[in-house]
Amino acid sequence: MKLKSKLQTPMAAAWIGLVSNIALTILKLMVGFLFQSPSLIADGFHNLADIAASGATLGSMRISKMPADREHPYGHGKAEVIASGMVAIVLLLISLFMIYESVAALFEPFVEAHVLSLLAAVISLIWKQILYVYTIKIGKRVNSKGLIATAYDHLSDVYASLAAVVGIGLALWGQHQSVPFAEYGDPLASIVVSLLILRVAIHMGKEAVDILMERNIPEEELKIYRELILKVDGVKRIDQLRGREHGHYRLIDVRVGVPADLTVKEGHDIASRVKETLMNEFQEIQEVFVHVNPWQPPEP
Repeated sequence: MKLKSKLQTPMAAAWIGLVSNIALTILKLMVGFLFQSPSLIADGFHNLADIAASGATLGSMRISKMPADREHPYGHGKAEVIASGMVAIVLLLISLFMIYESVAALFEPFVEAHVLSLLAAVISLIWKQILYVYTIKIGKRVNSKGLIATAYDHLSDVYASLAAVVGIGLALWGQHQSVPFAEYGDPLASIVVSLLILRVAIHMGKEAVDILMERNIPEEELKIYRELILKVDGVKRIDQLRGREHGHYRLIDVRVGVPADLTVKEGHDIASRVKETLMNEFQEIQEVFVHVNPWQPPEP
């Protein structure tokens, strides 16, 4: 396999994200603590959570790819969802802690900002934008919930680094121009960073809960499935259609009405065509459970 092809695999994206987060965490925390930059420290702790996220994604992706077995007849796809939920909890706790620390810093004498803090934030901003575009592309292509969650985590880092760049830049400007309150741009940016992390945590957590609670697939997508099923020869009506996310794949349950005078084999053949039609048309559908109901034509 060529290098370019290897880089387009979900596992490669997860590993690149992990290594990048380790490097950025070291950079931000070292520079942040050295020059007492609250926004950079907050961003660094965010990256520390990203390391946990990337590690959880790597582990969950390995588990989710395992085939179904007796104890897990529907497969292991929800491993990625559990990992995503764990990441959301970590991000939530970190964001609340950093909001508290940043607000407390506003009531203390300001610490002078340094240009190296600004440089570290700019490097993070550029690299995280590249990582987001790269990871979300692969995550959506393979419909990996864990990888998509990691991509959105990269995106939250982009916003966080942008806030840090603005805050540190404002603080530097305030110091040189002696502008009142501008010197507190760094801790103010830290609050913005923390709120952005909190927003991402809530979004990730809600999605994970929805999937674990087996929320139905959106109606607009079920409508597409319904139209396709009704085109299958022998299907006269759809009595029930529902679906659920199971990590990077979907499971569909459908009850179809077929002519009541058909043999059991003929009804089975129609059910098989329904299953094959959906699975051939939609890559994310891994299993379709079809129940056949008798259908009678309306009285003239």
